Parts: sequence; structure tokens; C-alpha cells
Amino acid sequence: MRHQRVSDLMSDAVVRVQRGTPFKEIAHLLLEYDITAVPVVDGDNRPLGVVSEADLLQKMWGGEPDGSAEHAEWSRSAGAKASATDAAGLMTSPAVSARADWSVVDAARVMARHRVKRLLVVDEEGRLAGVVSRSDLLRVFLRTDRAIRTEIIEEALVKALGLAPSSVQVDVEHGHVVLSGRLPGHVSAPLLEKHCRSVDGVVAVEFRPA
Repeated sequence: MRHQRVSDLMSDAVVRVQRGTPFKEIAHLLLEYDITAVPVVDGDNRPLGVVSEADLLQKMWGGEPDGSAEHAEWSRSAGAKASATDAAGLMTSPAVSARADWSVVDAARVMARHRVKRLLVVDEEGRLAGVVSRSDLLRVFLRTDRAIRTEIIEEALVKALGLAPSSVQVDVEHGHVVLSGRLPGHVSAPLLEKHCRSVDGVVAVEFRPA
């Protein structure tokens, strides 16, 4: 099964800044475009880092340590950002990026690993092509039940497992897939369920043997 690609879901209208963009200009851009972060790019449009609302807010409280040991290391970085006046000093670097040809699964995995809400999307030459967010990835769950059922039959049953389209009854409601029927010896229920779960938009899979 082919998962949707990052390029299918990303936004390519990306507000971006340069290393020398001043603090106040960045704050103005975040408010004007109602965004929470902005990528910093070099002269070739390659991402260098990201400046977020949290980075700007260091200016308010100065990044002073609160006395705890675990806070001390973090405060050194926060203190530097609190005194920064442009994107070069404010940004978190390197930027966490995704390739445009990644699947939504790849992107979701990297987001979870790095605990970020968005990924900068780069092309084959490493240039900024767009941004994909958690909410963008969640759009795969808006697929219709009919589209999910069709893909399960065509891709999971027929193409992947070599079964006849009518060999297993497939019912889908709100992304919940219920499979019923009798499977041939070379196909196990766990294998069938695994293939069905790999279809975008599937929330749960249940097999009910005949």
C-alpha cells in the first residue's frame, strides 16, 4: 500500500526569514500570519533553523535559572536567546526536516522522536519546499469509509495477499474495519490485519472468522 506523501499534505506557502532578520520583524510576522514559528534560511533557501514563539518569549523573562539542576543547562541556552536581537541568535538549530517524498508514517515518526509539532520539508537539493504540521498529517483520517474499503480490497486483499475481492467481507465505519469470512491456509488473520492497518485512514481492524 502506498501511504500519502508529505508533498500531498504540506503547505508550500511558507513565511521565512534570513539570519539577520530583526527580533521585532519576526514577532510581527508571527502575529500577521497567525503562525507559531518561522524557518530561517540561507541565501540558497536551505533551512538553518526555526524561530518559535517560545524562542521570542525568552526575552520577557531573561532565561534566568530557577535554581534546579536540570534547569541550569537549559538556562544557558535560554539566556543566550534572551539577549539575541536577530534570527541567527534566536533560532533553534539545526531544523528538523522531512523530504517531500517521505510517507506520512515517516513524518509522524520523526515528529514523535524529536517532539516537534511541524517539520520543514526540503526538496532533493535540500532547499525549503514547504512545511507539514501535525494537523496536516491528521488529514489522512478524514478519508471516507468508501475510499478506505476500496483500497483494502484492491491493495490488501488482491494485490498484497492474492485473494479474490469477494473472499473476505470488508465493512468500514468511521475508519473501523471489520473483516469477516474464511481465510485460505496461506493467509493468517494477523497478516491480513497488518496489511489493513497500513491503509491511510484506518483507525482499528477487527477480524471475525466465519
